[in-house]
Order: sequence, then structure tokens, then C-alpha cells
Amino acid sequence: MTNFIPIFPLAIVVYPGEILNLHIFEERYKQLITDCYAEKKPFGIPSVIKSNVSDIGCLLEISEIVEVYPDGKMDIRVQGLGLFRILEIVKQVPDKLFSGAIVKHLQNQTTRRPVTMLQLLLSIRELHKLLHITKDFKQPDESLSSYDVAHHAGLSLEQEYELQCLLREDQRLEYLKRHIQNLLPMLLGVEHLKDKIKLNGHFRELEGFNFDT
Repeated sequence: MTNFIPIFPLAIVVYPGEILNLHIFEERYKQLITDCYAEKKPFGIPSVIKSNVSDIGCLLEISEIVEVYPDGKMDIRVQGLGLFRILEIVKQVPDKLFSGAIVKHLQNQTTRRPVTMLQLLLSIRELHKLLHITKDFKQPDESLSSYDVAHHAGLSLEQEYELQCLLREDQRLEYLKRHIQNLLPMLLGVEHLKDKIKLNGHFRELEGFNFDT
């Protein structure tokens, strides 16, 4: 299925099912969020990597507008729905400040693989132990998916995007397994990894992508 969606390109990767807190401060995205919330419509976050908008992105719904400040800035909570591929970017949407895209919604195989996941979790927890990090995934181990642990495996932005492009759960788990196997013997840049793995839950103030630069 193809359709038009508003887009909010950001230098992050969002996965289906992920709950994300965002601080909205740019006028164009205040308008986007206000419109989508009023009309109960989703929007998309394609990743910005090395100053380029990526082809694959995540569709999100606005779960809650947590707070609106006197200057119109807002804190919102969103949740990932599914993945899409951008077919065409619409830089200027008539009568709107934000951009949009014609997208194709992707079929994504999400059947859980509990045995493989348990093996992966052993490696992830070994990594966390070496980094003196404690992470509670707030779900039984056997119910976790690759998306639940991906942000806590020390992936770079580019690697998180590579994982997003994989449309089968077994492929994603194998990707994470190989990554951890390569990472554990090295453990270089420990402090950077620690900051990345621990980063979750707060409202993130991220500048949107400017198509005109």
C-alpha cells in the first residue's frame, strides 16, 4: 500500500513498537504534531544519516501530548507502528510548513524467536556487565524482540538503520548476535557505549532536517 504521510526526519532510528519521548520546538513540527494529533493521523520519522534522509523510516502515532508550553513548544509521547520506504519526498506541502512523502508500507516479519533471543540476551547482559550497566527490559525475556533490545546493544546510528532495513526477525537477531560477538573482545570506546546504552526515557530535543541546505 502507498500513501502520503507527513515526515519528521531526525538523526535517530525508531523501531516498530518503540515508545519515544520528544520535545517539539520548531514551528514546522509544532504544526505537524498539532495537525496529526487533531486528525488522529500518523506521521513518519525517516533517519537522517550523514546529512541524508534515508529511504526507510518508521510510522508513528501520537500517544499523548504530555505538555504544551506558553511559547507553543511541547513534549509528546509517540509509538512506532510499522516501517515504510520513501518513494518520493514532497518538500513543500501546500499550506503547510512541514514536508511529506509518498511512501510504500513494508511487510515486516515479527514472529518472536524465544530460544535465539535468550541466547542473545546472555551476550547483551555480558556486555552490560563489562560496562557496569544494569538494564531492566520490563518484559519477560521470552517475550522480547530484536526491536526491544536493539538500542541497548551499542549499535552506531548506521548500524541501527541497517537493522531497521532487515524485514525478518531471524535476520535481525542474527545481525545483533554477530555485532555483540565482534564487540565483546574489543570493548573500545567504553564510555561512549555506556552513554548510548543508558540513553532512554527522557524528552529529546532534536533539530529537524532542512531540505533547503
